Amino acid sequence: FFPVMTILKGIPACLPPELLLALAKMGHGDELVLADANFPSDSVGSHTPCNVIRCDGLGIPQLLEAILSLLPLDMTCTPCAVMQMMPMHVEAGWQTPIWEVYQGLIDAAEGQSIEMEQVERFAFYERAKKAYVVVATGETALYGNLILKKGVIGSSSAADSA
Repeated sequence: FFPVMTILKGIPACLPPELLLALAKMGHGDELVLADANFPSDSVGSHTPCNVIRCDGLGIPQLLEAILSLLPLDMTCTPCAVMQMMPMHVEAGWQTPIWEVYQGLIDAAEGQSIEMEQVERFAFYERAKKAYVVVATGETALYGNLILKKGVIGSSSAADSA
């Protein structure tokens, strides 16, 4: 199966139609998981309404930038979460430079500094099972998984809607 590429004005071509549909159907508070190549996407994604959308040939930064051009983040909470490093990996001196890349892309998209939460590995898996969709990617960075919580689009004032 090869996803169909989207060719529309203003829509990043790396976003397949299935992902655009999932983004459009998500409601306020729904979560999207950008899963790295090591994440158990199929077993976790089978619990979600959209199952798994495959973007195996893409890294998360490219997808993240494209998604953030369309998806509002939930500003009522911490809208982004990464999988916390296991203590044995912290002790071994592993680094997660991909998190800095994510932080830069998220902050640039929102025009402000956005807090990113760290979630313990097994809690991350359980949270991912409750997400709206899991997007399987080809990201090979260690601890590259990322959860985004959808916010709202609309007027910031009730008077504007009158």
